[in-house]
Amino acid sequence: GTDRPYYLAKKGMRPEGVYVRQGYSSVPATDTAIRRMIKETDGDRFEAMRCLNQDLTFEATKKEFELRKTDFGPQQMRTLKLIDQDGLYSNLALLLSDQCVHTIKVAVFQGTDQTIFKDRREFTGSLMQQMNEVYDFIDFRNQTRATIEKLYRVDVRDYPEVAVREALLNLLVHRDYSFSASAFISIYEDRIEFVSIGGLMPGIDLEDVMVGISVCRNQDLANVFYRLHLIEAYGTGMGKIMKAYESMQVKPVIETTKNAFKIILPNINAKYETENATVKTKSGTPVTVHTEKKLSDEEEKILEYARKHGAITRNDVIGLLEVSASTAARVIRKMVKTNLLEQKGKARNTHYTIAE
Repeated sequence: GTDRPYYLAKKGMRPEGVYVRQGYSSVPATDTAIRRMIKETDGDRFEAMRCLNQDLTFEATKKEFELRKTDFGPQQMRTLKLIDQDGLYSNLALLLSDQCVHTIKVAVFQGTDQTIFKDRREFTGSLMQQMNEVYDFIDFRNQTRATIEKLYRVDVRDYPEVAVREALLNLLVHRDYSFSASAFISIYEDRIEFVSIGGLMPGIDLEDVMVGISVCRNQDLANVFYRLHLIEAYGTGMGKIMKAYESMQVKPVIETTKNAFKIILPNINAKYETENATVKTKSGTPVTVHTEKKLSDEEEKILEYARKHGAITRNDVIGLLEVSASTAARVIRKMVKTNLLEQKGKARNTHYTIAE
């Protein structure tokens, strides 16, 4: 027939439900053979193909639709192309389902390279769930630096929220889901990198993207995000990212390869992260000057604890950071040296308070 694969209703589109002729006998089809038959029937667009898994649930997506006061019933699922003309779930439904097999991996590094991990997470579930959880993960680490300009206090976050939002939405909407590899987000002290699987669509150059031309790989998925008012119009994301940095000295960088698309958002406040510097006075006497340095996550946790409890001990740091005694001692020594903490007491009575 022309609508392959045909399958046993009780078994579904799995090897135990789909059979092919091999010589004089019928044998279960492999997953690869099933995917090939679906591709031949439905075409090349991943989101439009029939999903191999027809046992899907949509709790996270339903919550997102309810939050945005948009209906999400059988009729809407057909209109949005989650269900095809035969009443079967498409791969678009898989992406929005709680059973989504595609993930986003996020790593936080110490410094500006990948030498030392500070944290790492893999986000699973519906794309709607991943979207919200990944944004919250980044937003928690998007620190604020306060400066005083004349009589006004000015708060500047490391990364403009609109740039983070658009970069994350770009990663979700334009990713090539025919690849099983995870999308990656890497957070360094001076930048965040969003790496989406799948390069630019054929016939489109990076210059075209920067002037607002957009050829969407996942048209139906983009339509869902448009319905939910997550994206306003196709082709505006890059413009919003650049506009968020237009008054800044540092600018976002876009890199693309045959199979990947990378957006690099620079940390606006990274220029304030400097170490102790030794300078010479007019008389030639060397003087150590402590210049401003943004606190690490560990230092912020320790200071917050000390502020709340009045003091902190090494054992408190061990439990708070979940590190070894030697690591806790090293962190404390560094904070004492940089005048963040002040040591009080001796031996077993040693504790640390916030330096005046």
